[in-house]
Parts: sequence; structure tokens; C-alpha cells
Amino acid sequence: MTDDDSETSASETQAQEESDLPVFQLCGLVEELSYGNSALKTETEMFEKYYNKLELKDQRPPRLSEIKITGAEIAQLRSRRKSKSRMGMERVMGLSVDQKLELVQKELEDTKDEIRHMRANAERDLQHHEAIIEEAEIRWTEVQKEVHEFEKDILKTISKKKGSILATQKVMKYIEDMNRRRDNMKDKLRLKNVSLKVQRKKLLLQLRQKEEVGEALHDVDFQQLKIENAQFLETIEARNQELIQMKLASGNTLQILNAYKSKLHHAMQMSLNLTKEFLLRKELLEKIEKETLQAEEDRAKALALNKQLRKQLSEFRAPQVMIYIREKIRNGDLEKTIRMWERKVEIAEMSLKGYRKAWNKMKTSNEQLQAISCPWKDSRATQAGSAQPVFSVSRDHVMSSWVKDWGSPSDGRKTGESWSSWF
Repeated sequence: MTDDDSETSASETQAQEESDLPVFQLCGLVEELSYGNSALKTETEMFEKYYNKLELKDQRPPRLSEIKITGAEIAQLRSRRKSKSRMGMERVMGLSVDQKLELVQKELEDTKDEIRHMRANAERDLQHHEAIIEEAEIRWTEVQKEVHEFEKDILKTISKKKGSILATQKVMKYIEDMNRRRDNMKDKLRLKNVSLKVQRKKLLLQLRQKEEVGEALHDVDFQQLKIENAQFLETIEARNQELIQMKLASGNTLQILNAYKSKLHHAMQMSLNLTKEFLLRKELLEKIEKETLQAEEDRAKALALNKQLRKQLSEFRAPQVMIYIREKIRNGDLEKTIRMWERKVEIAEMSLKGYRKAWNKMKTSNEQLQAISCPWKDSRATQAGSAQPVFSVSRDHVMSSWVKDWGSPSDGRKTGESWSSWF
């Protein structure tokens, strides 16, 4: 009773002191108390959660598959059972700092385990969905392949042979082949499924044996395993860092490789352009060499001609003046004679054309007279007999007119030719 009285008196004095404080100090005190209350509330919720877990574990009998308790956990369970009888005293006495720390660590480990399980389940679901997507993609590619083959093998031939029995038989054969292939695939998948089930049973048996062996382990072994796990995690982290460095180096190497590839492509293009230009320059050089050879030949010919002309010039002797004048006069006379005879030839050709026209008229008239007078005779004989006197008259007439106008033919350009050659 004395303790209670002292506590009540202390609380009353504290309340009186707080009532004497100013307003801003009271606000600060209220804020501190609210922070303390929130911390105590969080701590109480955590303790209630841990207590509920313990009650659920005590009420539910453990399964054989869930018995994975180490020696340290067995000792904790025994201590829990002992502490259960002393629960009333602990409620009065409260928890020490070490006990609170142990509870917090246990709750933290449970939370980490839950997160790990959730992550494993999420990864399992992700792998399952990825497998479903991969299977759907494979199935879609197979369907597209089958559609393409069906269109190539069946639809094109059916469109060419509409209504034929062969097209129907071909479709039926294609469907039977597809069913046969699916049956074979189904048998293969069934055998593979059986083998995978056997392998799964073996793995489960090995896992159960390992779990049974793991029950005999002690705290020292678990500590050693934790140390090894930490070492392996450090090694994995180091390997991951090395892998990241390797990936960065690989990315840089790929960038450098792409740069060198672009340079190589540019160099190849330049090489092709240079090769084309080299071929063009080579053809141009060959053409220039041919032109040079031709120019050398022309030069040699020109030199030879120049040499010959120089030689002729050096050997040339001017004729005498009187001889040159006589030759010049004679050349002029010959040119005048040539022009005169050319004019006479033109006139003679014109006269010859007129004589030929007269000759043709006389010939046709003579043929007509012969046809009228002797119709029973052959036309060829008539032409042969009647042509001679007409030709002779015409030729005498031409000769007389020629001699009258131009003189004898032996004086002109037609010397040695007969009169008949003019007709």
C-alpha cells in the first residue's frame, strides 16, 4: 500500500508541475509522448503478432513433412513451454531488452523468410508464365508453318483443279498424314512425361533423404553452413561484379568493333572506287599509248615525206624560160580543146537522145504496119525482117548528119569506135 501511495503522490506532483509549465513546453511534451506512444504501439503490434504465431504453432500439430527443427529450435520450444507456465509473472514483470531484441530478430527472420518465399513463388509463377508464353509462341510458329505448307501443297493445286477427285484425295491424304504425325508426337510426349515423372520421384527421394540427414545437424554445423553461405554469397557477388565489368568491356569492345567495321566498310568502298578509277586510268593510259604509237608512226611518215620532198627540192632544177613558156601555151591550148570537145560531146549526147526517140517511133510504126499487112506470120520473124531496112536508113541519116555537123568521127574522142556503138 505504501508503494501505491508513493506512486499516486508522485503522479500528482508531476501533474501539478506539468500544469505549471508554459504552452510551448506542453506542446513539445505532447509531441514526445505521441512519438513514444506510436513506438510502443508498433512494438505491441509486433509482440501480438509473434504471440499469435506461437499460439497457432502450439495449437496445430506439426506434420511429418514440416518437421525441420534444429537443436537450437528444440531448445527454444522447450523454453517456450516452460515459460508458458510463467506467463502471468512475465506479464507483470515485462520483457527485458535482450528478450525484446531476440523477438525482434526472430520477427525479422520470419519476415525475411516470408519475403523469400514470396519471391520464390513469384519467380516460379514468372517461369510458369514464361514457359506458357514460349509454348504459345512455339505453337503459333508451328500453326503458321502448317498453314503455309497447306496453302503451298493443297490450296494452290485445288485452285488449279477445282472439282477434281484428285484434289479431294490429296486433302484427305494430307489430313491423314497430319493425324499420324500428331499421334506419333503424342506418343513421344507421353514417354517423355513418364521419364520426367520418374526423374521427379528420384529427385524428391533424394531431397527427403537430405532433409532426414539434415535433422542430425547441430548449431555448429549450421553456423559453419552460414559462414560458407556468406563466403559463397561474397564469391557470387564478386563474380557478378566481374560479370558486370565483363559486360561493360564487351559493350565497349562491340562499340570499337562496330567502329572498325564501319571504317573497314568505308575502306572497302574506297578500295572499290580506287580499283574502278585504276581500271579507267589504265584504259586511258593504253589509249594514250596507242595514240602515241600512231603519232610516232605519223611522225615517221611525215619525216620520210619531208626528207623525200627536201631531196626532190634539192635535186630540182628550174627549166629554161622559153621551154616553160611553150609548155604553158601548149597547156592552155589543150585545156581549151578539152573544154570544146566536152561541149561537143554534150551536144552529141543530146542529139543522140533525139535520134533514139525518132528511132523508137519509127520502129513501133514499122511493127504496127507489119502486124497489119502480115498477121499470120510470126511476130519475131516480122520484127527481124522489118528492122534491117529501117535501121540502115536511120543509120545513114545519122551518119550524114554527123559528118555534116561535126566532121569525121576519127577526129574526135570516139576514135576507133563503130557507128553502131552510138546506138
